[in-house]
Amino acid sequence: MDDQRWMSRAIALAHRCPPSESAFSVGAVVADGSGNELASGWSRDTDPHVHAEESALHRAAGHAGLRTATIYSTLEPCSKRASRPHATCTGLIIAAGIPRVVIAWREPDLFVTCEGVALLIAAGIEVVEMPAFAPAARSANGHLSF
Repeated sequence: MDDQRWMSRAIALAHRCPPSESAFSVGAVVADGSGNELASGWSRDTDPHVHAEESALHRAAGHAGLRTATIYSTLEPCSKRASRPHATCTGLIIAAGIPRVVIAWREPDLFVTCEGVALLIAAGIEVVEMPAFAPAARSANGHLSF
């Protein structure tokens, strides 16, 4: 696994996000088990409410490589959301059958209380945290107070 490479790419994507006072700026990359990028996305890249993981998973939908993939996200995948309450990123990851999730930091309780890591682990998904990348991931969110 080239976790550092893909997390660095996700952080670069997070910096593309249009700032929002009501949402985090997040980048996400889906890489298959062979180390190839299947898709990527960032918050608000296709519409004002799309999340990074949601965008990347939409682009990778139906790809056979999802069953061996890792999704890299600069923030813990959401377990609650106001804009699309029935399409949480945690639920989308579980439904896609992705076996591994790598995050830079856990979502602070700024907008909602997130339980993404716990729900992913309960679903049998391996979750890896990369705290060394947390400051870089947070830097894309300088527009927020947390």
